[in-house]
Amino acid sequence: MPELAKAKEPFRFCTRLHLSELTGLRATTLGQLAAFIKEVPGSCIYHHTHRFLQQHQYLSPEPPNDFAYWVSETLGEDELGEKLVSIDTMQYSTIRELREKISVTIEDYLRLNPLAKLKFARNGEEFHFIKSVSFVLPTNYVVYDLAGFIEVLRKITIDSIYFHIFEARLRLEKATNDFSYWIENSLGDKELADRISGFDPYTCTLEDLRNRLIQIVEKRISV
Repeated sequence: MPELAKAKEPFRFCTRLHLSELTGLRATTLGQLAAFIKEVPGSCIYHHTHRFLQQHQYLSPEPPNDFAYWVSETLGEDELGEKLVSIDTMQYSTIRELREKISVTIEDYLRLNPLAKLKFARNGEEFHFIKSVSFVLPTNYVVYDLAGFIEVLRKITIDSIYFHIFEARLRLEKATNDFSYWIENSLGDKELADRISGFDPYTCTLEDLRNRLIQIVEKRISV
């Protein structure tokens, strides 16, 4: 095995504690839903589009979003529900862009289907906006090369993996995930960084994601 490059700056793994908090805002119609989506904190949009990944880490279909589920199951607007499900979260690097896409999708549908404005959710079936509150905590794991990186990847919690891959990129509005950023800027390995940032992490479970990261880095080390 060739000698591994040492990082200019070590990588410290972090983890996060997550709380869900009611905002007190609720929608009974599509019009109200669209209006609130424009106004609520970004942490609400994040919660309703990423809750599936956070709570059901052992399942692996494309993550649904709460807006699509409510529109289809409560209001019976299946066509709009399908449009919302089809929004590719991976395409959006910020919550602002994702919020705009969801909002425009609903508003365009309402313009083409004005009768949909007349549908109301029954009592008790309103859409309740919830925000995601996260507390980021440093762990004791600090690595200086790819060998140490793999070693920690094998034992770090999935909460840590989730934070560095998903939350850092989208919610904190970073250009890429934390792993790719460190590998490119501290280890100088742009090829490996691009390989990690290039695959879609939304199509696998967090445990599968851990294994895939390990495989990619191991393959790189063995070259």
